Amino acid sequence: MTKILDEVLAANRAYAATFGDKGKLAMPPARRFAILTCMDARLDPAKLAGLAEGDAHVIRNAGGRASDDAIRSLVISYKLLGTREWFVIHHTNCGMETFTDEVMRGLLAQSLETAALDAGGWHDAGRGPGASEGEFVDWLTIRNQVESVVTDVRRIRSHPLVPSTIPVYGYIYEVGTGRLVEVPEATVRLRNRRPEGRGQKDRRGHARRAV
Repeated sequence: MTKILDEVLAANRAYAATFGDKGKLAMPPARRFAILTCMDARLDPAKLAGLAEGDAHVIRNAGGRASDDAIRSLVISYKLLGTREWFVIHHTNCGMETFTDEVMRGLLAQSLETAALDAGGWHDAGRGPGASEGEFVDWLTIRNQVESVVTDVRRIRSHPLVPSTIPVYGYIYEVGTGRLVEVPEATVRLRNRRPEGRGQKDRRGHARRAV
């Protein structure tokens, strides 16, 4: 076994020894919200959002992008497990800002080994062969964090399987401070949108209570 494997298994044994009543946690998240964020190792969603086991769903991918699979998970999250609010959290100094689709495809075409990054950009340090399959992947790279948060929140909000009653908040996590900074452009449309039912009346002429 490798050193990492040994460490992971040892940590799991220690965790399981004090697991207590966590095995009785319900399947639906207790606090009824979900987070879509990046896989970056510097982000700890439990700590930055104050989560304990069983509190919320956390969906992670490279960049925290609203990919088809991320939206699939969010739809399951609300439809079957009852989440009512969603957060899209990108972050500063993200690796997805350091390359383009063309760069990634070119690196993979040269070799499948790990590339190296220096002041001149990404370089393939491995020996081939590579593969051309990267040409058919949308790598969802990021040019600007604010724009990417706005784009992802807008895509989620407009998706036909996402009900308009679910708030979707856009934030950027600062890796240098640990702070969450709101992206107003991502959430302002939701805040200004009149909730369904507000201002409408039922058949007896009484105002309906907003959901």
